[in-house]
Parts: sequence; C-alpha cells; structure tokens
Amino acid sequence: MEHEQTIPEERKGDESAPEPDTSAPRRRKGRTTLLIAGAAALGVLAGTITGYAVQYHREPTPLPPLAQQDIATPKPLAVNDATSPRSINANRWHKADEDLAAKLLEAPRGATVAFSGAQSPDEFAADYYKNPPAAIGGLVRDGVRRIAAVQWSEDNRNFVEIRLLQFQNRSGAEEFQTGVEGYMPTTKYAGNAGSDVPGVPADFGQLWIDSEAQEKAGYLPVRGARAVVRRGDIVMHISYVNNRGDIDEKVLADLAKRQMERL
Repeated sequence: MEHEQTIPEERKGDESAPEPDTSAPRRRKGRTTLLIAGAAALGVLAGTITGYAVQYHREPTPLPPLAQQDIATPKPLAVNDATSPRSINANRWHKADEDLAAKLLEAPRGATVAFSGAQSPDEFAADYYKNPPAAIGGLVRDGVRRIAAVQWSEDNRNFVEIRLLQFQNRSGAEEFQTGVEGYMPTTKYAGNAGSDVPGVPADFGQLWIDSEAQEKAGYLPVRGARAVVRRGDIVMHISYVNNRGDIDEKVLADLAKRQMERL
C-alpha cells in the first residue's frame, strides 16, 4: 500500500502566499545594456557614413607621373608565314621562353651532326620509348611544353645525344627525372646506382655507366651511359654510347656540366 505524504497545515497555508518577484531588476539591467550597445553601433555607423560623405565631395588626388611616359610596345602585326609564338606574345615573352634549341651545346669540331633543333612530343617518344603511344600520354600528363635535341657522332665511336625537356611546371620536370632514376639502376639498364654529377645536388641529378657492355658475336662491344639533371622546369638528358665498350666517366660529367652552364 502506498504511503500518502501528509503536508503540515502551516505549509499548506503558505502555498497561496505570493513569492517576491526577483526577476524585475535583472530585466531592467539587460535592457539598459542593449540600449548602450545599440547606441554605440549607431555611433560607429554614423561616423563611417560621414567619412564616406566627406571623401566623396573631395577632389581626387592625382597619381604621381610615370617614370617612363611613353612605353614602347611592339605593334600588332597581321599573321603571315613568319608568325611565331614569340611574335604573337611579344608583350608577355620571358627570357626563359627563348628558343630552347639555342640553349643546347654545340657539337665539337670535327663531329658529324645528325640532328639539331626542336622535337615534338611524338618524335621524342618514337626515338626514346619502346611504347611511344603510351609514352605520349605520360608526357602530356606531366605537362611537357617543349623539347630540343642535338645528336652527333665522333670518329664513328662515340655517339652523343643531348635533350632538353621543358615542362609547364617543376613538378612535371621532377616526375620525368625521378622516373629515369627509378629504372636506370635495374639490370635491364645500367645495373648500378650511378654517381653524382659534379656540382649538382644528389636530388637534382645522377649519371650512370652501364656495368656491362653489350656483346654479340660479329659485332663490336657497345657500352652506354646516361646523365639526367633537373634545373627548374627543364630536364637535361644525355645519352652517351661507345661502340668499343669504353666510356670515361669524366667525359660524360664534363658534358653534363657544360650543358648545365648553358641553362
């Protein structure tokens, strides 16, 4: 059986008595705070509007004169057979946008030059990769911009090919560089970890000389070497082949050094 709680008579009488109102003073304080904040906001707004009004009616302050009053700029020309990317973008042309082939090393005196000039990505892919169609896609993804190459031979023994590949940004150049550094140490290629290029930080360049020469009955022994160096958005790639099986690392390093100086 539940117990019924009894309420004393004196407490029952107290229930009807009104309790004192303690909330009125707090409401008056909050209303006063809001009024003060509103007045401050209106004051700031009025001051801002007054400042704009004063500034609006003032005479504009003239700018200082240009140091060069008459800036000479190339006049636009009609398109013709001599039109080039540089002539179209003459006002936006940067020194780094000069002909990439002009930065290539010249072939040494007495060498036989097989090619020198610009290459398209598909021409480069056909010469360099075993699967050109797939390679072109990779070059486009990396943002290849321009390619220049020079090829020469010396005494029908040394065959040199220097390529410069410029990308849209440094990340594309780094992607190409690290790709070469990834497969060159395998036995299918150089078969060794390579060496540092003198004067170039290890993260920006490497050179390799094949551990073994390729020998075949009836043919001269062939040994290859490569050097890859990145500078900014340009990658220098040197391929050096000797058909007597003898390559001097100093010769390859000197080629890489002189080519980097041209950049």
